Amino acid sequence: MKHRTTIMLPYELKRRAARRAKARGVSFGELVRESLSALLTDAPDLEDSLLADGAVYRGKTPRDLAAEHDRYLYGADA
Repeated sequence: MKHRTTIMLPYELKRRAARRAKARGVSFGELVRESLSALLTDAPDLEDSLLADGAVYRGKTPRDLAAEHDRYLYGADA
């Protein structure tokens, strides 16, 4: 079931998205639905306390996170 939603977009973003939808042969709404679906599918699981803590997690994780998780969670003296 679909639900009608109204959003405000900056002019340039709307123009680019409409152009992309036309080039792909889909409606603007379909492009928005596909884009949101892809974004939310790839989103990190914010139920993980480390990822949900903005003071600890800001974007990409360090390469040594698995090996050094105690240091990242509790500090250098852990």
